[in-house]
Amino acid sequence: MNDTKKLFRKLGSCSHTYFHILNREFGHPNETEERAADPLAGGIYQQGYQCGMLWGSSLAVGAESFRRNDDRDKAVGVAIKATQNIMKSFTRRAKSIECYDLTECDFSSKISMAKYFFSGKFLSCFNLAEEWAPEAIRAAEEGLDREWTDLPRPCLSCASEVVKKMGASEEETATVAGFAGGLGLSGNACGALSAAIWMKNLERCRKQAKTSYRDPDSEETLEAFYTATDYEILCNKITGRHFETVDNHTEFIKNGGCNELINALAKV
Repeated sequence: MNDTKKLFRKLGSCSHTYFHILNREFGHPNETEERAADPLAGGIYQQGYQCGMLWGSSLAVGAESFRRNDDRDKAVGVAIKATQNIMKSFTRRAKSIECYDLTECDFSSKISMAKYFFSGKFLSCFNLAEEWAPEAIRAAEEGLDREWTDLPRPCLSCASEVVKKMGASEEETATVAGFAGGLGLSGNACGALSAAIWMKNLERCRKQAKTSYRDPDSEETLEAFYTATDYEILCNKITGRHFETVDNHTEFIKNGGCNELINALAKV
């Protein structure tokens, strides 16, 4: 918790950094999976949506939920609930979950990025990462340790369904589970999209040492996503609803909700 800024500078992205911090806290660091989270920085492929610290943290609690729960339905449900707990903690600290609100930077614009760095605004991300670290760890542990009694069986996540169709292992399927419903059922930018980007990047990271924020595979995934959604990215707009509970989301997926989108992402 005392070396967050140092890790951020070394690892290069907020999503990678927080996946690593929580994995290390749980005693299970995984360099390859953590590197694969790089494209989620900047609010999903630098688009300004949910902060990469949240995507990285959700991946970590999903992986830890898999390790702690032999019941795979429970592992998925706990991952979603723990992600919600982390998001509440982050909102208390940062007042917003959106990258653009925190950075005021359009990462697609070279001018905006230059202003972000030369003005010193980027330091606010380093400060936030350091200040929130102990709170994030507590929120993750509380979410994972609590005995949730309202989880459905089966327990489904749109993000898990995407990577499952992409050939993911049971652990990888649980790792992305918290992305459900726009990350912790928040209705924000699509969790299935982020899961597909992470899974594609994970495959590449296993073949080569280097990764990047922008790459042809992620571009292709993003293009397929926008084609399938008519350029809508928010979960609540794509689905036409907000998911109040894990059970609501499970029923939606079980009844074929977002099936075409899931298949489109899985085929890329």
